[in-house]
Amino acid sequence: MNPSTLIGIVASILLLAIVLFFSAEDPQLFLDLPGLGIVLIGTAAATFIAYPLREVVRVFGLLRTIMRNEKLYIDKDLEDLVDISRTWAQDDIRAVEQRLEGVSNPFLRSGVQLVIDNVPESDIFDLLQWRIARMKAKEHAEAQLFRVMAGFAPAFGMLGTLVGLVNLLFLLGDGDMTAIGRQMALALMTTFYGVLLANLVFKPVAVKLERRTEQRLVLLNTIMQGISMMSQKRSPSLMRETLNAFVAEVRDEIIDHSAAAADKKANNKKRRGLGTRSKARSAGTAQKPGAGRP
Repeated sequence: MNPSTLIGIVASILLLAIVLFFSAEDPQLFLDLPGLGIVLIGTAAATFIAYPLREVVRVFGLLRTIMRNEKLYIDKDLEDLVDISRTWAQDDIRAVEQRLEGVSNPFLRSGVQLVIDNVPESDIFDLLQWRIARMKAKEHAEAQLFRVMAGFAPAFGMLGTLVGLVNLLFLLGDGDMTAIGRQMALALMTTFYGVLLANLVFKPVAVKLERRTEQRLVLLNTIMQGISMMSQKRSPSLMRETLNAFVAEVRDEIIDHSAAAADKKANNKKRRGLGTRSKARSAGTAQKPGAGRP
């Protein structure tokens, strides 16, 4: 399971526990099945109306996607591309094809195959860009689905509140303050459910999917750049450095913090060594006058 998703789920459960058992007079007051049904069924109905069936049924698969710890294997893909480029620079097409059979990334495999088939670089670039744009549009639509659901949930929460307020108005004539207070609490529960689902489920899932798409786009654009360099028969060493620069984390280009930390550690050890020798020398100096006395 994805560690951050697991932490989020545990924190959500902890939040609900605090709300129910420490902030509420009676935890059962927060359990309103009709109100929860209005929010869930209303959100589902509006989503089915807004989106085709094939896209809505993908919701459960997308939830599984954010639950699992998906790895992109960036280092492996880039290493495969550099090795294939090195073989391609030697004009050994058969070896390149054999090496290509072990590549697991279909985007990388398709791009290299186009290079082997002597397709012009501009055509390769256009085709790969089209595939990236198609993937981006598809995954953006998946994330947008959850953002739309996050907008529907509070709206249907307000609908449930309006229904509760209508019931409350019928009770005002009786003057039973206990019943009026109970109906008011139940009327507000649907808004609570709508806000909770929107901000604790739907929006976080949408942000998670968008972040996943950003990471995949970085990888695909890096591979596309590497395939372009392979088509130009650039140096494999230059390709390696270029691709690593694409996927490297943001770092300080002026100061190497790892080297600075190592220097600081070495200086601290040196100071401690000098301090120890100074103490030993001072102790020897203090004992020397006494040693010559009778």
